[in-house]
Order: sequence, then structure tokens, then C-alpha cells
Amino acid sequence: MSGSAANMQGEGKDKMNEWVRLTSNDGYDFLVKRKVAMCSGTLRNSLSEESSFSEALSNTSHTNERAIIVEKLCEYLTYKSLYESAKKNEEIPDFQERVYPEISLELLVAADYYDA
Repeated sequence: MSGSAANMQGEGKDKMNEWVRLTSNDGYDFLVKRKVAMCSGTLRNSLSEESSFSEALSNTSHTNERAIIVEKLCEYLTYKSLYESAKKNEEIPDFQERVYPEISLELLVAADYYDA
């Protein structure tokens, strides 16, 4: 294999590793950037390239949560990734306005588990 072909294969693998798939217990898949998923302590540990977890090898994490909970978890992790480096005087929108009261308890339990 030529050097450029090997380099292109390496770049393709890097692009593939840029995304992580979160699967809900009711069969829905959510793709999030690895940087966003790493905002969760639990996902960071299971998706770490140094670990030998199957999640790290497949870039897929199967959750025990319903799709609506995984969707809000992904939304929150994106929110956290976006605003964690915000300046003190920057106005940050309140995330609570995005949470439906019907799922708030279930979402709180999931957020605790995923260390989000």
C-alpha cells in the first residue's frame, strides 16, 4: 500500500472516530460528535480509546434509556460542550426551559448515571 493510500485510510478512520452512536433501549440511534459525548464521565470512560470496552471498539454505546431521554441527554451534552468555555459575562440560556416536566425525573436519573 502506498504512503498516500495508507494516509487516506488513516484519515477515514479518524473521520469515523469523530462520531459516536448512542442507541436507546427502544431501538433509536443518535449520532453525536465524540467531543460532545466526552462531556459525560460515563461515556468518556466507556468510549476511551485506551479502554478495551466494546463501546470503544465500535464507537457505539447502548443505553438503558428511552429515545426521548437519550435525545435530551444528547441535547444537554451539546449544550454543555458549547457553553462550558463561555466567558463569565456571556449570557447562557437556561437549559431547564427545554425539559418537559413529564420526563424531568427520568432525565435527572439518566443525567446522574451518565455524569453529565
